[in-house]
Amino acid sequence: MSENNTNVMSLNSLTNKGTAQNRKRVGRGMGSGNGKTAGRGHKGQKSRSGGGVRLGFEGGQMPLQMRLPKFGFSSRKNNYLKEVNVKNIDGLKTVTLETLKENKIIPKSVKKVKIFGTFDLGSKVNVEGIKVTKGAKESIEKAGGTVSEISKDVTQESK
Repeated sequence: MSENNTNVMSLNSLTNKGTAQNRKRVGRGMGSGNGKTAGRGHKGQKSRSGGGVRLGFEGGQMPLQMRLPKFGFSSRKNNYLKEVNVKNIDGLKTVTLETLKENKIIPKSVKKVKIFGTFDLGSKVNVEGIKVTKGAKESIEKAGGTVSEISKDVTQESK
């Protein structure tokens, strides 16, 4: 670049006229136009020091954020349940809670799993101790695999 080029843009040369204004000095006599009450008017909550209302306050009327309907619920009790699609277990020989965690199909915090979906599996899969839907059971048995779920008596005793 040539040295006499004056059209160089840099951060310290950027300006936006009208953005930088001098602050208003209030309470400096009647001649200033903002003397005595300093632009706060007479009496009332907003005239006092520290006066004002919190964000969203509507003068005692039920605020908008409280009038709107609430939605959503996340049960802490049911956070440990995950669903796994049949196509995700294709290639595994035995499927238990531990093998699903080892292969990072489910997180380590999960305690209950249910296998769902229909898929043409390419290998035999033996599912042990995991709940399976009807369609998933058909898919697994169609590929030559077996499903041995937990008996209902055992699950009720563990509760």
